[in-house]
Amino acid sequence: MRALVLSVLTLAGLSATAVAQRPDPYESLRRKMVDEDIAREGVTNPRVLEAMRTVPRHLFVRPDLRRLAYFDQALDIGHRQTISPPFIVAYMTEVIDPQPTDRVLEIGTGSGYQAAVLSGLVQEVYTIEIIEPLGQSAARLLQRLGYHNVHVRIGDGYEGWPEHAPFDKIIVTCSPEQVPQPLIDQLQEGGRMIIPLGERYQQVFHLFEKKGGELVETKLLPTLFVPMTGKSEQQRQVQPDPRRPQIVNGGFELSTLEPGQADGWHYQRRSELVADNAPEGTRYLRFTNQDAGRTAHILQGLAVDGRIIGALQVTLKMRLTDLRPGAEPHEWPGVHLHFFDARRLPIGVQSLPPWRSDVPVWTTISETVPVPRGAQEMIFQVGLNGATGTLSLDDIRLTPRPRE
Repeated sequence: MRALVLSVLTLAGLSATAVAQRPDPYESLRRKMVDEDIAREGVTNPRVLEAMRTVPRHLFVRPDLRRLAYFDQALDIGHRQTISPPFIVAYMTEVIDPQPTDRVLEIGTGSGYQAAVLSGLVQEVYTIEIIEPLGQSAARLLQRLGYHNVHVRIGDGYEGWPEHAPFDKIIVTCSPEQVPQPLIDQLQEGGRMIIPLGERYQQVFHLFEKKGGELVETKLLPTLFVPMTGKSEQQRQVQPDPRRPQIVNGGFELSTLEPGQADGWHYQRRSELVADNAPEGTRYLRFTNQDAGRTAHILQGLAVDGRIIGALQVTLKMRLTDLRPGAEPHEWPGVHLHFFDARRLPIGVQSLPPWRSDVPVWTTISETVPVPRGAQEMIFQVGLNGATGTLSLDDIRLTPRPRE
């Protein structure tokens, strides 16, 4: 499809001033988001933190989801795409070390939010949105909000934007299997690129720095991103099997990325790997949380075909001590399976019975939960989930049961 180029224009001065003077009912929520979900989780760059406090994220999500805009979660924006969680946006922005003189290329999935965050940190932002209706909407919103140094193009993000190359920094917010060659070519010598790479549900942030014409690679955190649509996704060499959903690294033996991080799991919060008397293998995972309501969990994405799979048996080993409930009635330790349909819209959550009392010795838990017939994807979540105490986990397994 022919790429459409939409330049974002500057708002008139009086209009911008009027917008700036209006009371912002979301300001306190943004500050809470930064304090509790971004700075508290390790982002320290003061310019990045200020940008996250300033950009009105609620305007970049669907109106019916604005109540969730400042929670640390991805949200559906239509056309099988999502807006990235705030922590991920801040993390990726900090990793590229944005400078006021930088020209940045950003490959987005349609919301325009990452580009808006970059706008106040760098000289120019060139954002390529892959879905035409979303790109057009993002361009209009960026124009209306006065992000005059952001330029929007609709097309194949993996082709880059050669007319404006080279770029000092590149951020890719959708996941290819390998680094696209045009993006390598369009990165400035000495520049940085952050990109999630890997199989469909097993991705890792990679930081690349161009030195002497070659890319120097650093692997960072495991993550989970929406893939590109169309040819790029179809040409993946490794495709998930939704008929045989399996947990990856359920014994936490693999840890090849950041110290203390288990491979295969993303959004690891208040967890650590322990190599001491594991009930299975040599390591287990331990959560510790002392602040009621604070997130302490791990997540993993999987493909599952609800037309074929009628139920999933969840088996794990756990130990729980010093348990206290969280700030809300639902905040108890346990396992939640979040299911999504072919459009990546949520269609239900199935949970194991919550753990409401101490379990001081290693105990095997095994429960079976139904799978919605329309399910095509799922997120497996386990942890303290807002409760306080110490939870240890090992040997997490899924056994699919065919639909009868």
